[in-house]
Amino acid sequence: MHPLAHLHLTNIIAPSLELFAEAQMVVTMRLAGLAGLWPVGTDETHRMITEKGPALMTAAAEAGTAALAGQRVDEILLAAITPLTGVARDNRLRLSATRT
Repeated sequence: MHPLAHLHLTNIIAPSLELFAEAQMVVTMRLAGLAGLWPVGTDETHRMITEKGPALMTAAAEAGTAALAGQRVDEILLAAITPLTGVARDNRLRLSATRT
């Protein structure tokens, strides 16, 4: 039996790709906004710095809770990825909203 057979790492492939895609879209829109090519709020530079700490602390807390509950490694990773994906999705939706 393979030593990592019980980890079910395939369970985190789709959520990881979703986080990657959401984050990449947010980075692209923010960089375009900084260059004046995409409409962003005047507080976007401040927001993109200040949101990192709380988002990472939430992800770490969720992963820690999952680890202390005795969950598998893939479940712990998923617990950390899920809140980060939510933050990235919220940012993408906010940044992609039509502004007039």
